[in-house]
Amino acid sequence: MSSNDSSAAELFDRLKRRNPAYLDLATAETEEEFESAFCVLLEHAVHHLEKNKENFEKLDEEGLSGAFAGALSIPGALVVTQEANSNGHVDLTIEAECTPVRIKLGEAKIYSSPSYHIKGIGQLVGRYTTGRETAGLLLNYVRKKNIKGITDKLRAEMDKQRPLNQTAPCANHRLKWSLVTKHKHSSGEILSVAHIGCNLCP
Repeated sequence: MSSNDSSAAELFDRLKRRNPAYLDLATAETEEEFESAFCVLLEHAVHHLEKNKENFEKLDEEGLSGAFAGALSIPGALVVTQEANSNGHVDLTIEAECTPVRIKLGEAKIYSSPSYHIKGIGQLVGRYTTGRETAGLLLNYVRKKNIKGITDKLRAEMDKQRPLNQTAPCANHRLKWSLVTKHKHSSGEILSVAHIGCNLCP
């Protein structure tokens, strides 16, 4: 083994030990592998908000999204930008610096009602998304009690309305209090949206 091969192997082993989620993200060959790796980082960022809910109590949607973006970002690997332009100012643009480059768009709402959440789907799917991005992200900041009941009510309402050409009933997401929907986009693509519940009840 050459010294270059040895150095590369050592770097790989170090990354595998210290940051396996980053390594899985960088080496993902399929969209499914990428989403699985991204979910680990997403869960970390959600837990960061929940553990600091008292510190973030006075923040609005933009402030909460800033805290979330900081927790999700990995310098040189995962770049999270707020209020970037994609047919309007989308709350979050998440760009994974891998090959191929993968981009996710995210919208965020402080929960007030199913209709307000569905408005967020309209912004994300009906306006900001071009159809080229990977699965979208709709962050649901819940400051009310009973996030489980709120999530169940949201699921029932979306399954009843099937907003933005929702093609099937809501599915469970790997994260607690979270859902996945699929929507027929104007591009002809079927877009997946992860609705991520974040428990910020004081």
